[in-house]
Formats: sequence, C-alpha cells, structure tokens
Amino acid sequence: MNIQGWAEIALTLGLAVMLGWPIGIYMSRVWNGERTWLDPVLRPVEGLFYRAAGVDPTRSQGWLGYAGALLAFNLTGFVLLYAMLRLQGVLPMNPQGFDGVSPHLAFNTAVSFVTNTNWQSYGGETTLSTFTQMVGLTVQNFVSAATGATIAAALARAFIANRGEGVGNFWADLTRTSLYVLLPIAFIVAVVLAGLGVVQSLAASAQATTLEGGSQTISLFPTASQLAIKQLGINGGGVFNVNSAHPLENPTPLTTLITAISINVLGWAAFFAFGRSVLAKKDVRALVIAAILLLGAAGSALYVIESQPAPALVAAGVETSVGNMEGKEVRFGVPASVAWAAQTTGASNGSVNSMHASYMPLGGAVTMFLMQLGEILPGGIGSGIAVMVLMAMLAVFVAGLMVGRTPEYLGKKIEAREIQFAMLSVLVVPLSVLGFSAVAAVLPEALAGLLNKGPHGLSEVLYAYTSATGNNGSAFAGLTANAPWWNTTLGLAMLLGRFVPAIAVLAVAGALVAKPKLAPSTGTLPTHGPLFIGLLIGVILILGGLQFFPALSLGPIGEHFDMLQVVARF
Repeated sequence: MNIQGWAEIALTLGLAVMLGWPIGIYMSRVWNGERTWLDPVLRPVEGLFYRAAGVDPTRSQGWLGYAGALLAFNLTGFVLLYAMLRLQGVLPMNPQGFDGVSPHLAFNTAVSFVTNTNWQSYGGETTLSTFTQMVGLTVQNFVSAATGATIAAALARAFIANRGEGVGNFWADLTRTSLYVLLPIAFIVAVVLAGLGVVQSLAASAQATTLEGGSQTISLFPTASQLAIKQLGINGGGVFNVNSAHPLENPTPLTTLITAISINVLGWAAFFAFGRSVLAKKDVRALVIAAILLLGAAGSALYVIESQPAPALVAAGVETSVGNMEGKEVRFGVPASVAWAAQTTGASNGSVNSMHASYMPLGGAVTMFLMQLGEILPGGIGSGIAVMVLMAMLAVFVAGLMVGRTPEYLGKKIEAREIQFAMLSVLVVPLSVLGFSAVAAVLPEALAGLLNKGPHGLSEVLYAYTSATGNNGSAFAGLTANAPWWNTTLGLAMLLGRFVPAIAVLAVAGALVAKPKLAPSTGTLPTHGPLFIGLLIGVILILGGLQFFPALSLGPIGEHFDMLQVVARF
C-alpha cells in the first residue's frame, strides 16, 4: 500500500461523484420535461417517436398502467432479442460466420440484457456476431438503463405530488432518458475511447505476425460504441470474454480511469436528479453520503486485503511487495484493480478488469457483500436511488417504532402498505440468492459446472446467484455456466431481481402519490443529519449482514481460515 494507490482509489470515486452532480441537474430537467440545451435538435425527433407509437406524452399513468407499460416493453425486448440470438446464423453482418445459440443460452442472454444484468455464459468474441452485438445487445444497453431511470422518475413525482393521481408517462420517460441523457453522453465517450485506442471495426478479425514469426488471428468488433454505453448504462457485459482486462477494450491507464468513472457517474447523477426533483437536496445528500461511506470503506478494505501477498507465497519465502497479483493485469496493478472491483460491484455493472475469483478469500467476500447490500452504492441508473429510498423509508419506520410516532419521509407519511412493498423489494434478494444456491449446492447437474470444491466452490455458487439477482453480471471465474441448469436458473434470478423490486417501487409510488404533502413538524425525524445517516447505514448493513453472513461464513470466510490452517502446516 502507498499514497499513490490510495489517491488512485479516491480519485476514481471522487470524480464519479463530482461529475454526477451537474449531470444529475440536467437529468432532473429531462425527467421534469423542462427545457434543455438539446431541445432544438431532439424535440422534433422525440415528437416523431410519439407520433409513430401513438403516444400522448402529457397523459399521466397510474402506477398499474406505468408498471404494465414497463413490463410490456421489456417483454417485447426479450422476445426480439431471443429471436435474434436463435436466428443469428441467417441474419446479416455476421462476418464471423457464427450459428445461432442454443435455446437455454438464448433465454439466459436475452433475459440478462433486458434486465440490465449483462451476465454472459459465453465468450463474446467466439459466440456472437457483429449484428447481434450492435443491434441486439447495444440497443438493450440503452433501453434497459433507461427503464431503470423511469422507476426513479415515477417515484420522485409521487413524493412531490399533493393528493395526485398519476406517476408520469412511462413512454415519455423512456424516450427522453434515452434521447437526452444516454445517447449524447455515450456518443462523446465512445469517440474519446476510440481515439485512445479502443478498437472500433466492422471487420471480423485482423491477422498479426507474432515475435516468433507465427500468425495470430485477432478478433475485432465495434467495441468502443458498445463499451461506452455498457459502462454509462451500468450494464457491464463486454464484447470480449475477459472484459475490460482485454487490451483492445481497455488499452491504457487513461481508458481505465475513464471507463471506471463511467461505471458510476450516471448512478450518482440519478441520486442528485432525484434530490432536485423532489425538492429535498439535503435529504438526498444524506443518502449520497451514506453510499459513499459504505463504498469507500469497501474499496479501502479491498485495497488492504489485496495489497498483502498470498500466505502460501509467504510460507514458501517467495512473497513480493506488490501484493496479490493473481488474476490481475500487471499494467493496472492492485489499486486500479480493487478500485474497479468496488465500483463495479457497488453499482449493478459487472464489468471487470481483474478476476474476482483470484482475489484473497476475504477480498472475494467484500465484492459479494457489496452486491448483497442491494446494489445501491450507487446501483443502476434510477434503480439504485429507488431502492435506497426504500431503505430510507425502512430506517424512518424503525425510528418511528422507537419513539411511537407515525414515520414520515420527504413530506409523506410512511404506513403499512409502503413498508410491505419495501420489504418485498428487500427480501426477494436473499430469497433468490440463498434459495437457488441451496438447491445448486446439492444438485449433481449444478455441481458439474464448478471448477473448485469446498468453500471456494460454494463461493462460485453464491457469487453467481448474487450477481444475477442483483442484476450485476460479474462472475467468479471458474464456474462453467453455459448449461441448461445454470442458464435457466440464473435467468430466473435476474427476472426476480429486476422486476420484483421495480414493481414494488412503483406500488410504493402509487400509494404515496395519493397522499397529502406534509410540512415538517416538531415531531418529524430530520433525515439529513449524521444521526439519520448512521441509522440508514445500520439498516443497510443489518439487512445484508444478517441474511447472508451464515452463507459467507461457509464460503469465503471459511476458505480464509482453511487457507491459514494449510499454510500453518508448512
């Protein structure tokens, strides 16, 4: 560990938050239908979409109508992407000559990209054509991210309304977020990345001569354009199997910094956009501080853990001073690797520039635990702040029980209906992760996909279902997931983790929008000070820790002590 390493981690996190603030102000203007500097160019395009679809953007929907439109849109996207994957062999722009994928892999992949998870049970450069990557996956990278933003926009309107009826128009929110926010920022980032050496080509491959005089075939894809939106949209799935550890996708330290910041910048922007939209900047600033403290603590823990040499190397007398470099790129080192790992698992991103399975056992536990907290640090665009608000509602509910008063949050009374849906959103994560993991741990068909046995094998199982349910998409490398059991159950976990919380948030919005907007009173719990921040962090940790600590004890924590016992024998 050194000052440079700590500075690298702090810079990555700090720049993402600072850039997220002005973008959040702009995003709020987009959500609220206010005038933006892009209106002269994009207003006519926006209107064209509405006329073609027969949509009246001024008509506000109730929460059921909003939820129905969200589900219908995503179901249509799933069907189209599934068909594209199955028919890939007869579709154009397939210079690689790839055939269509199997039914179970098509199901898993279509669900993965529709739910903003981007889990990949395949190697991108050896499985999917240029057409599938561009028209199928990249399009879903845009609209799945925009779908998450619509949830936060609807919830914001519910808090600001005074005995209202509707939570907004899903089609307008989806269109405006895609056109005004995601598309222009992704275009800029893609051009910058291409200029810095990230490959952008429609050719299938290039031939290179190695230093030994041999011939090597290098796969090429339009990578920069997909990389920009996969990071900004907090998606994560990449063109190449090793993701952002690949030199054609992430060639330099500067591209590492830009893409690492891109992972979280729009997640933080959604926090600030929500605060501006509900006219509660101080209260949402408290949520930001809580998230930064948790994410900063996790990143620091990872740096400390991974900066230590592996105990086996110490026992053998061959340790080095650079820390645990297994599974990490030498050109990035430990600081850039752990900064990325914290950012990608704190958000529901899933891209990697190092292999998390090669981290020290406790390092792997930290990455898992970040996802198990609910992907709210800052989580996906909109979905992260939406679930964080539910956590805040649970915190004020707990505080209300302590003092015997009806809890309030952002001017709305929090009653039984809101808490029931908030708990549904929270409990679906352990139900899916632990339920599927318990079955997989004893099912021979599932165990056949594990590379390792014992605690590390259990960690592979836990990480897979945690990543899928949290809509993260990163993997504990070693698990062979391209099999009917894994593709099907991981797909179901993604659906549960995406749409159950989404519907729960919209149901909460539907309940809140009809309530009167209350002015703060002497009995209102302040939700912007240190006391509330501490209470919120406690609720988040208790929900994550109590539910998952026994499983983590059998997996990475157990592996840590097993490792120390083995080393002690030498």
